[in-house]
Amino acid sequence: MSKEVKEFFSTYSDFVTKVTSDPSLDMDALNKSLEDIESKSEIKIPRLLTAALGLGSETGEFVEIVKKMILQGKPASEDNIFHMKRELGDIMWYWTTACAALELDPYEVISENQKKLEARYGEKFEVQRSEVRKEGDL
Repeated sequence: MSKEVKEFFSTYSDFVTKVTSDPSLDMDALNKSLEDIESKSEIKIPRLLTAALGLGSETGEFVEIVKKMILQGKPASEDNIFHMKRELGDIMWYWTTACAALELDPYEVISENQKKLEARYGEKFEVQRSEVRKEGDL
């Protein structure tokens, strides 16, 4: 690796550290953040972490199959569809874990999503509405 590239990455690494939160850099700060959340809410932190990490990884596994089918010629075979079905089941498991961690009723989460999307799109999807959202539409 050239001297310039090494210097660039060193400078960038220093920058990244400067703009990273204390709980992301320091175990004591992380523990304090976790304790603050747990003491001020009903959130079950271990379950929430399990859900967040699991959703990310299982979603990645599902995306990997889709990527290989669409971009790399993997067949849309029964085996691959079954594999996606299993990954979707894992995603549901972690989604339900997230609901439990936050003490949310899964039915209410789905209903709230439907209300949000109905307010955004009405009866039909439109690209304009997906790209230019009203204030408060997250």
